[in-house]
This record gives sequence, structure tokens and C-alpha cells, in this order.
Amino acid sequence: MTLALALPPVRGKLTAQAPLAPLVWFKAGGTAEWLFEPKDVDDLSAFLADLDPAVPVMGLGLGSNMIVRDGGVPGVVVRLGKAFAKVEALDATTLSCGGGASGILVSSTARDAGIGGLEFLRSIPGTVGGFVRMNGGAYGREVKDILVDCDVVLRSGARETLSLDALGYRYRHSTLPEGAIVVSATFRGHVADPVAIQAEMDRIAAAREESQPLRSKTGGSTFKNPQDHKAWALVDEAGCRGLTIGDAQVSEKHCNFLLNLGSATSAQIEALGEEVRRRVKEKSGVTLEWEIQRIGINSLSPSGERAGERGPSS
Repeated sequence: MTLALALPPVRGKLTAQAPLAPLVWFKAGGTAEWLFEPKDVDDLSAFLADLDPAVPVMGLGLGSNMIVRDGGVPGVVVRLGKAFAKVEALDATTLSCGGGASGILVSSTARDAGIGGLEFLRSIPGTVGGFVRMNGGAYGREVKDILVDCDVVLRSGARETLSLDALGYRYRHSTLPEGAIVVSATFRGHVADPVAIQAEMDRIAAAREESQPLRSKTGGSTFKNPQDHKAWALVDEAGCRGLTIGDAQVSEKHCNFLLNLGSATSAQIEALGEEVRRRVKEKSGVTLEWEIQRIGINSLSPSGERAGERGPSS
């Protein structure tokens, strides 16, 4: 029986061999064997409950922190649409946020409600689902500082509410089970003046504009900051600023960003990252860890060997 025949019925949209390059910031990579855009939580839960447990599942947000390999992604990629993008204030300090809501929507809704402490989400180009999975953070704040709990649909289709303590947060890491999809989260800030909140959001936006290549095809921060080091400084010291492989380049504006200058393949982008890691290790002795997720099958590897996490983007 083929995977097509084995897939459960859905009320949302299910697309075979869906191109993922248009959905990720690098604008490179292969197709999803299946792309599922559920109509609502019930649709997602029922689909996963009836799906063959052997079929891999991963979530996709805005695709900002992800390399999709050129050989594509086997199994089912789940993308949450407008039904999962609602944000509303529950009280004077708390927001309920859909898993598909963007950081800009969350921070703007918090501002309008006079809830401070969530301004940093304005600077993270991703969705709530990705923030929660990867403990997203910027400008001195992380999701662990604001999360109360989150609702997830597990790979089995079961639904659970997980508290902050259950997620085992570390720097850009959680213990959220593989295949679990974050469908909503509750964030808590503090009472603040909307004018002051907007001023902080403006400051963050200006800082990003000045220091990061925001108008390029990029994947955001490439490597995690090692203990007592800044990744960009190590990359710069290793002489990698502006380094290229094909149309893949290390940004000259911010060395911890990789760029697709036009027609780079995902293999070239990933190879450039590995070359940067090699040169940094040779120069400083520090081994950089990927922050960008690398998912799917490397088209250069007939065995389909994978690396990196199969979680959602930030």
C-alpha cells in the first residue's frame, strides 16, 4: 500500500510533493512528501491519531531558521494556518497565543493590551510553535521567561497541556517530544504603558535593521553562541566574513548569518556552514553548534542520511 492510500481523511488541505522552498527564508530546498494544513485542532488530532506511526511528522512555522535539504522531507510536514494564529488577552498580564501566530502579532497584541515583557518577540521571525520548541530568544529574554504553559498535539494524536517545567528548557532547546505540534501557548508579562512598550519595540527593530541582513534570503542566526563567546566574532576571527560556496555566502554585515545570493542550493548553504565550523575550530579550538535546523534528505547522499532536528522553525 502506498503512503497516499494510507493517509487518513482530512478537513484541511493535504498536498503531495509540495515545494518547500517558497515557504522557507532561504528559498532553497526540496519538497515535502506531504504538506498538511489542518482546518483546526480536531482535524490535526484525528489525522495524527489515524496516521501510520511509522510515518515521520514535523511542524513548519515561517521557515526562518531552517535548511530544507535538496532531497526533500519524507513523511508529513504540518503547517498551521490562520485558524491557529489568533492572539487574545486573558487578563491584565496574560496572553493566549495560537501556535501559528507570528512574533510581531504577539508583541503588538501585548502592546495594545498594556502587557510588557514580550517586546523581544518582535525581533524573532517565527511563530509561537517554533518559539516554544526552541526556547526562542533575543535581546536578553527567552521564551522560558514568559511561558506559563502550552497545548500540544502529540504524534499519537493525543492532546496535552505542558507546563514550563515539563519542557526542560536550555539555550535554544526543549524536551518537547519529536512529532509533537504546539497548537497554542500562554505567555505572561507585566502591566506596562503601551507607549513605553512601543518605544522598546522600535528600539529592537532599529537594532535589527542596523546589524542584520533582513532583506536577504537568509536563515537567521546560524550557530549557537558558545559559552563565553559570540558566534559571529569567532566566525569573523576565522576569516570567514564574505566567504562563498556557489551562491551561498557568509554575510558581510553579520557573520552569523548565511545568505542565498540568488540560486544557492541547500547543499551549498549547508556545506558553507560546515566549512565555517571547520575554520573556526582550526582557528580558536571552539566547535560551533548549528542553531539552524537542517531537515530532510541530502540529495548528494543516496542513503538518505539525515542530520539535525526534525522540529518546527522559529
